[in-house]
Amino acid sequence: MDDNGDDRAHGHGDDHAGADSATAYAWAALGGAPDLAAAVSYAPAAGALPARLPVREMARATVGVCSLAAAELDARRSGRPPAGAGGIRVAEAAVATAFHSERLLRIDGRQPTAFAPLSGFWRTADGWVRTHANYPHHRARLLAALGIPARGTPEELVERLRAELAGRRAHEVQETAYPAGALAVAVAAPGATAMPLDGLPLVESRPGPDAGARPLPAAPLPAEGVRVLDLTRVLAGPVATRTLAALGADVLRIDAPRLPEDPDSHADTGFGKRSARLDLGDPGDRRTFGELLARADVVVSGYRPGALDRFGLDPDTLADRHPGLIAVHLCAWGWSGPWTGRRGFDSLVQAGTGIAALEAGPDGHPGALPAQALDHGTGYLIAAAVLRALTERQDTGAGRRLRLSLAGTASWLLHGITPVAEDGPGHDPAPWLAETESPYGTLRYARSPLARPGGGGFNWSRPPGRWGSDAPVWR
Repeated sequence: MDDNGDDRAHGHGDDHAGADSATAYAWAALGGAPDLAAAVSYAPAAGALPARLPVREMARATVGVCSLAAAELDARRSGRPPAGAGGIRVAEAAVATAFHSERLLRIDGRQPTAFAPLSGFWRTADGWVRTHANYPHHRARLLAALGIPARGTPEELVERLRAELAGRRAHEVQETAYPAGALAVAVAAPGATAMPLDGLPLVESRPGPDAGARPLPAAPLPAEGVRVLDLTRVLAGPVATRTLAALGADVLRIDAPRLPEDPDSHADTGFGKRSARLDLGDPGDRRTFGELLARADVVVSGYRPGALDRFGLDPDTLADRHPGLIAVHLCAWGWSGPWTGRRGFDSLVQAGTGIAALEAGPDGHPGALPAQALDHGTGYLIAAAVLRALTERQDTGAGRRLRLSLAGTASWLLHGITPVAEDGPGHDPAPWLAETESPYGTLRYARSPLARPGGGGFNWSRPPGRWGSDAPVWR
């Protein structure tokens, strides 16, 4: 990998020997050998992820490079050619289904609620804002920041919020919410975003200290025997670690006891993982966490930049104390500029980067991508970056410091992908759904869209368990 990360900014990528341009670009950003990108092809599905922006092309490329990275690691472990004799053919229908996993999930037939009543677009005196209040603490902070009493029915709170925002300017709402820890972002016009998008890298990568060769032996699954410490919440990070679990990794998610997770969200993203709770402020729990970290191959963190630094979880400290560790850090708004430390979610990044305005309806109401595509796409890129780092560690023993952001993925979507004419039969999600029993009930879920060389795919070894119910130990 290039030690300075992806310095190609927003090019369309080289079309290496017939490779899909978006796939070639993402693979190059991950540091992959250019000639391998041509091993990935796509089975088309008309109507998959329809949008004004090239969402389908972005989504399939992220799954394509993740499938290729898995094949590359498997080949390095087994001595086989990286893409096999038949190449890797990813189904666009599988990709579109997986990118809707949280929407297609059914729990005993029930459809989970995607957004809470106070989350959404709201008209202001001079435009629009997008709020995010799915978690109780975010809802409380939003109401407090705007001086809205928290009592009353959900319908009453919606009307109070609507009336309050209608009398304020969008930027004022945004800047009032931010210092209060609330989540509200002004809907930006294309090209008039508050943060600089041009030049945001898709992947940033630096080598860690050499720890000596740490070869992984041949195994039935590409990531079997790899220990992944999962410090992520909501969607992009959990999608990444869910994907690594499908590839055989031992993924252990750690959460603070005081930050409960939405059960429906965990039912979607907890496949293949175990989940435990540790308070890093407690000396005993901190020792337990240190023991887990000492034996981990990978740690993936999805908290705001700096939020976990006091626990020694910043990239430089992790690299110094744990040579050979692959440390991934994910943020919403990129790793430079005035928005770096701000909280963010996919929907807010869509609003702040001009995507919501580009996808607006005929009446001017801001729109949204057909899926939480920044989350899912970044998740597959994270998993691909981890797999590539593991492949390189086979020879050098060196770890990696990796950084990705939702804004970086948004920048690529906005500026770096050439649309490709759609083709094939209409998208039908049914063949890409499955059912399993779980502690939450019967789950209908989206299968992993990753493809193996020559055909076939991956599934999880276990359904999601109850959040926080597992012992904090490696298998």
